[in-house]
Amino acid sequence: MPRSSPLLSRGTLVALLVAGTLFMENLDGTVILTALPQIAHSFNVHTVDMNIGVSAYLLTLAVLIPASGWMCDRFSVRSVFTSAIIIFTLASILCGLCHNLTEFTLARILQGIGGAMMVPVGRLAVLRTVPKHDLLNALATITWPGLAAPLLGPPLGGFIATYFTWHWIFFLNIPLGVVALFAAFRLIPKEQGHAAKPFDTVGFLLAGSACFSLIYVLEMISREPFEPRTTTIVFIVTAAIWAATIFHSRRHAHPLIDLRALSIRSYSLAVWAGSCWRTALFALPFLLPLLFQIGFGLNAFRSGLLLLAVFAGNLGMKPLTTPVLRRYTFRTTLIVNGAVNAILILACALLHPTTPVVVILALLFASGLSRSMQLTALTALGYSEVPEPWMTGANTLFNVMWQMSSALGIALGALALRAASLIAPDAASGVIPLSHFRIAFLIVGVVAILPILEALRLDPAAGDNVRQPKANAV
Repeated sequence: MPRSSPLLSRGTLVALLVAGTLFMENLDGTVILTALPQIAHSFNVHTVDMNIGVSAYLLTLAVLIPASGWMCDRFSVRSVFTSAIIIFTLASILCGLCHNLTEFTLARILQGIGGAMMVPVGRLAVLRTVPKHDLLNALATITWPGLAAPLLGPPLGGFIATYFTWHWIFFLNIPLGVVALFAAFRLIPKEQGHAAKPFDTVGFLLAGSACFSLIYVLEMISREPFEPRTTTIVFIVTAAIWAATIFHSRRHAHPLIDLRALSIRSYSLAVWAGSCWRTALFALPFLLPLLFQIGFGLNAFRSGLLLLAVFAGNLGMKPLTTPVLRRYTFRTTLIVNGAVNAILILACALLHPTTPVVVILALLFASGLSRSMQLTALTALGYSEVPEPWMTGANTLFNVMWQMSSALGIALGALALRAASLIAPDAASGVIPLSHFRIAFLIVGVVAILPILEALRLDPAAGDNVRQPKANAV
């Protein structure tokens, strides 16, 4: 029986390590949401004031992710990744020791600095360690944290805050960080940083401002009361900054965000159409809890238990993603599974308080299966044809767009509900009727359909180099 090579064994372990750190980082962005009232009481502030602690973390991630690629070239992947784990773990300790909102916000910013390096650098460590023909298994492993964290975070945070204290939300990162740091030193190959290209200061300021302004305008969209005039002005400014960032990146000799990989059809689809898909997928963790709690009248705990069906689907699909993609082309998978995913989103519009629980669980489980397959296929396709010299830049851009589409998903959910209130105005103030949720799910479902049109233009042979196992692997 053929034996796995040492490289493959190390690559698999690196993928598991990165999956663990990505889960830790992604979870920290959502786990505090249900614990905010307890934290606010501890700091003697209003719960609404705690939003700065959430925003500071997400904004730091958005601003610093573009610099991750340059950091890896300058200091090596292992140095940056291990430093990120240390910073993230120490910042977690500081978060748990905070006594007021100012200290907490500063600690969350420091945590965001560590997270901004862990997310893209961890993925880059996998891309540099695992050969192309084994990339499917590795990327399937590191995709699930981004799917699971938004679903597990709120109920886990509520459980810890209810039965322990909110401090343990952050202290739990200590043993995870220590294990991850030890594993990183053992598994990630040691390499020397080389004479990196000059740091693109203008590009960093533009990219950071573009990411910051987009996150800010998305936060304005979901804010109550909605201010259309101010939001429109900020949106126009944001679009101008993004245009300037793209213009600079295309003209600069050594841009911080390298756009060359967009010339590759498969990568371009994974970035642009993939962002549209991810936006629709990430809208569900926002809409479903509201539907269950406001529309169905369930408490937060029961709502969280229902969402675990999506998580179960995510994990249930993981062993099947590689065999499916070995059997069918990326084009076929993205089209067929994309259509299934859109139908499942549209089906959520049919849910009603009288819908049997088993039907709801089956729908959410199937949705989890489809989400996992779609995101794994998109990630693997995106990196499949990128040459090694372009990999760092391609990874940086991919992670920036992943972060942005995650935020866009929440904004899409909020916008869909706002649009529903205009389409079918309701007299009851402060109450979201079921009809609004139905319209919102229909809007999100249409957004999920749009990328299928782009996938139809994909070459059937795209990504075959990662789909087919190495012929003579020993």
